[in-house]
Amino acid sequence: MSTTSTDPIADMFTRIRNAIAVHKNEVSLPHSSIKESVAKLLQASNFVDHVSVADAEVGKVLKIRINSEDTNARITEIVRISKPGRRYYVNSKEIPVVKRGRGLVIVSTSKGIMTGDQAKSAHIGGELICKVY
Repeated sequence: MSTTSTDPIADMFTRIRNAIAVHKNEVSLPHSSIKESVAKLLQASNFVDHVSVADAEVGKVLKIRINSEDTNARITEIVRISKPGRRYYVNSKEIPVVKRGRGLVIVSTSKGIMTGDQAKSAHIGGELICKVY
């Protein structure tokens, strides 16, 4: 069985959703720089506890600790917005607000991956990757 996917970011989100559903607190997945930067944004926004990269037999592994042993997950829903068959681009004025500011939108811009608030303040648009709350 192959571990490659046509949409690796959607695969990452599915693994996180499945881990939350069965009350696991850590997810391991194949590493890529875009998945690592999205996971680091989730950590900076306090949706996940810890993100680390480890060497494996082949390549690297991205490990995401969703929550500690005694607590519930802080992610209620994580949804991929832009998909390989339908990309979704916006300018800085069209970046949506999720759950009246309690959620997070992650945007891929020309200056790198950033949150919707960071992109709005920098007046940069881009591709909407996901929304989290």
